Amino acid sequence: MNTQPLRVGIGGPVGSGKTALTLALCLALREKYNLAVVTNDIYTREDADFLVRNEALAPERIIGVETGGCPHTAIREDASINLEAVDQLNRRFPGLDLILVESGGDNLSATFSPELSDLTIYVIDVSAGDKLPRKGGPGICKSDLLVINKIDLAPLVGASLELMDSDTKRMRGEKPFVFSNQKTGHGLDTIVAFIEKQGLLVQ
Repeated sequence: MNTQPLRVGIGGPVGSGKTALTLALCLALREKYNLAVVTNDIYTREDADFLVRNEALAPERIIGVETGGCPHTAIREDASINLEAVDQLNRRFPGLDLILVESGGDNLSATFSPELSDLTIYVIDVSAGDKLPRKGGPGICKSDLLVINKIDLAPLVGASLELMDSDTKRMRGEKPFVFSNQKTGHGLDTIVAFIEKQGLLVQ
């Protein structure tokens, strides 16, 4: 039996819906798994406070990290502050199954250190334009799962989901992706199933 929890990194640009996805995953998984969360913000604990206000988990299961600098540094080049938060949660809650690590908002080049994350989910949103998938970058091309969020906004911003679908397939090859709308829950079941299967939470 694996004694270390599965660590799932959730990254993406500012405003793409990372925290909304983290909240939705907590609500979907908290009755089934021993779960905790680490959030990253540059100068505040805003994302952690949002999760606490929305009762995602008990407050002591949520640690907000203030990175004080470029967000990707704290999840990649020097992940020590996040690794310490993970260790703290492991000490606080022995037998954790899953820790979600939400990065601060960053650009398309952000990636998680393998020391910090076992699986990576990268979140982009339709309001950034349908050209975003073909811009590439590690998050879009290399993440274990790409989430294209806020599909309800496509008509409002003139974005073509069909074009995003074809461009994403071209950029990612066989790697999975999902269209989602966190306000309605569209796509959430697929994301949960991915975490459970790829993270070996279910056999």
